[in-house]
Amino acid sequence: MNLDGHSLIAGGTGDSEASSFRAINPATGARLAPDFFEASPGEMNRAMTAAADAFAHYRTVSARVRALLLDGIAEEIEAIGEPLLERAHAETGLPLARLKGERARTCGQLRLFAEVVREGSWVDARIDRALPDRQPLPRPDLRRMLIPVGPVVVFGSSNFPFAFSVAGGDTASAFAAGCPVVVKAHRSHPGTAELVGRTILRAAAALALPPGVFSLIHGGGATIGVAMVRHPATAAVGFTGSHTAGRALFDAAAARPHPIPVFAEMSSLNPVFLLPGALRERPAAIAEGLAASFTLGVGQFCTKPGLVFTVAGIDTDAFLDALCNRVETLPSATMLSPGIRDAFEEHRGTITAASGVTIIARGKAEAVAARMEGQPSVAMTTAAEFLKTPAMATEAFGPFTLVIRARDLAELAACARAVEGQLTATVHATAEDLRQAAALLAELERRAGRIVINGFPTGVEVCPAMNHGGPYPATTDVRFTSVGTAALLRFARPVCYQGLPDEFLPPQLQNANPDGILRLVDGHHSREPVRPD
Repeated sequence: MNLDGHSLIAGGTGDSEASSFRAINPATGARLAPDFFEASPGEMNRAMTAAADAFAHYRTVSARVRALLLDGIAEEIEAIGEPLLERAHAETGLPLARLKGERARTCGQLRLFAEVVREGSWVDARIDRALPDRQPLPRPDLRRMLIPVGPVVVFGSSNFPFAFSVAGGDTASAFAAGCPVVVKAHRSHPGTAELVGRTILRAAAALALPPGVFSLIHGGGATIGVAMVRHPATAAVGFTGSHTAGRALFDAAAARPHPIPVFAEMSSLNPVFLLPGALRERPAAIAEGLAASFTLGVGQFCTKPGLVFTVAGIDTDAFLDALCNRVETLPSATMLSPGIRDAFEEHRGTITAASGVTIIARGKAEAVAARMEGQPSVAMTTAAEFLKTPAMATEAFGPFTLVIRARDLAELAACARAVEGQLTATVHATAEDLRQAAALLAELERRAGRIVINGFPTGVEVCPAMNHGGPYPATTDVRFTSVGTAALLRFARPVCYQGLPDEFLPPQLQNANPDGILRLVDGHHSREPVRPD
């Protein structure tokens, strides 16, 4: 498991050593060997050019080959074994048990995309046969399907070193769609990135795919990352991270001579609404679930509930007592990096310094700065104060949540209208609550990509029905998801063939339907061959 420290470029390694950095163990502050070298502009250009060259071939390979690549990456990741987990643990401070589960999720989603590719119907093939005798004008033969967009730049995330990084969902869905991938490794876990990057190279080489189908670049997001987005070979971007960084990439892509889409998952407060009937029936259970949710992974999940709305009353008081009692038993824990911990303390400080905000519970021990720890805490304010203080709706990425007490359901609905776009919105309610809260649910549908009823938003199932996206500023494109099989639609585009002879059509649109995929033929879904005219 020796680490080289250079970028992995089209099957080889970079040689620039002008600027270097080391990963930091957040639990100890120790700098971890080896040195990692930031890619030069020339190395980045070589990776992007190789990806463009590889696209000409990779876009034409069979579904079977794409599926074998995805399956092969999963097998190679598993084959590394414990050294991969140990390196990720050293670079992130995440517990080994959590990392083992995340590795399983990563390999599972790779294999899930392989299944989708093998089945093939994701291309959304549509056939409208010619109607030469139609009056007043004949209809030509029209056939439409999705095709890959081209090389995709993927930015690794800080909080998921496997599932949202080098071989994570963005990379898996881009490969599934037929696109080469160039990953900008996250600086917090470069060794983990290199180990996983080499698994992709081995899987691609085993299938004799062009070496440019994958590259891994080390460097700063504001420098080499932006340059990758601006490179003319880049066709699309996948990003998970902060609003500031995501918006910078989005703006850079929009300012290109030929703009490209940036699918950025950014900040989300994931509001939770606790309705009266639910709090009357189970205040302690809701408090227990909320405490577990906002402190899961030291609060470093994109779906962490950062705002909790409720209506003042005796049942809310019982809930708050239970919540405070639980939080006061929780330990402080190591966060992902010094930068993330510092940002958490800054943003929590901004919120708690606002007029009318009071901290009502803290974890059982103060955070130790040398171990980059975050201390669980809960603050409270009124709906009136929240509505006049936009700074309270700041994401504090860590183990903190803000409880907002409204006077009545009307004020609660006003708070919902004040919330910006979110990945999730959660409602705890009885059946009677839901009957009375139809307007609230309708409001939340406009503001969130996933509505959770009587649960908590942390934990994102990887399956066809999942939607992990939402209106801006949660993401830059509300129409797409970054989790689940629909994620590959981000990296495909439709093309329509008019009058092209059958033998020259892609197999998915040919009359014989050799892959047996589900197609929309003259308005009806069918897997059967199409009768030639």
